[in-house]
Amino acid sequence: MPPVSQRLTIGLTGGIGSGKSTVSQMLTELGAHLVDTDAIARSLTAPGGSAIDAIAQHFGSHLIDAQGAMDRNRMRELAFADPQALARLEGILHPLIGQQADAQAAQARHDQHIVFDVPLLAESGRRWRDRVDRVLVIDCDTETQIARVMARSAWPREAVEQVLAKQAQREARRALADHVILNETLSIEELRGEVNKLWELWNNGAVRD
Repeated sequence: MPPVSQRLTIGLTGGIGSGKSTVSQMLTELGAHLVDTDAIARSLTAPGGSAIDAIAQHFGSHLIDAQGAMDRNRMRELAFADPQALARLEGILHPLIGQQADAQAAQARHDQHIVFDVPLLAESGRRWRDRVDRVLVIDCDTETQIARVMARSAWPREAVEQVLAKQAQREARRALADHVILNETLSIEELRGEVNKLWELWNNGAVRD
């Protein structure tokens, strides 16, 4: 692994089905310290998670399943039907996610780039954009996103479209980006090649691609 000339904080984002998780794994393999905010959110809403009591208090115990976790399907249905419910949930989760993300980032070595994997970076306004040095967007066509999610998760098309409707438009994500990887027809090895190029760019102290 080449030496890091200047440690950077990278905000990694992309719509559902874009390949963002694959890229985060590749960056980890190259030596980055990964902070996965989606994984943090899942831990907060798992049995015994720090957000469970507040969720039960604000939404009712019926949103907590028999194992003591947030009922993700019921919460998803509620959030789609009621934008204010989504805002209340985000008000509970976002401060806790921020605290845990900071704690995990502090565990990085001084010579490691830190990658914050933030699925809803564009939807969060300036909150994440202002705390990272670079934003990397993994992008692809909407129809490609739908096909990938239907194939991997066996969701009906309507369910995928509902999720997409709640996410930022491609143009909004790209407008925030310092770097964009168009993951439309790339093979895994071609995608890895694009990630490697960015890694070399960051290690050489370059600002943009």
